[in-house]
Amino acid sequence: MTVADIDNVFLIETISFPTPWSKEAFYNELTQNRFAKYIVIQYEEELVGYCGVWIVVDEAHITNIAILPEYRGRKLGETLLTKVMEEARKMGATSMTLEVRVTNVVAQNLYRKLGFQNGAIRKKYYTDNQEDALVMWVKL
Repeated sequence: MTVADIDNVFLIETISFPTPWSKEAFYNELTQNRFAKYIVIQYEEELVGYCGVWIVVDEAHITNIAILPEYRGRKLGETLLTKVMEEARKMGATSMTLEVRVTNVVAQNLYRKLGFQNGAIRKKYYTDNQEDALVMWVKL
């Protein structure tokens, strides 16, 4: 992902999440956060998804992942997350974590398919509705 992708990523972010990150947040991630890596995925030359990860020493943490709704169900999220997991491994990460809404069973099933296991529950993690988050993790 480059700075030139921010407008498209922000569009996906606002469609996908009730409390989206700002364009400025993505800009700062790309230009100031040395721990951050972002990867985009295209479908027929259109940017349709992205994933962010922070890699600190040997731990990777997925910050966000989203695919445009009309492109979901085409295994693009699986392809994208697999690529991010490979990149994190290449950069020295030995494990990866993420948070997912407890009601987002579709995403949880994808993560489990890629080897993620259930961890803790973060109570009232999401600010829009106070929903709990399920922490999931995987060895890379």
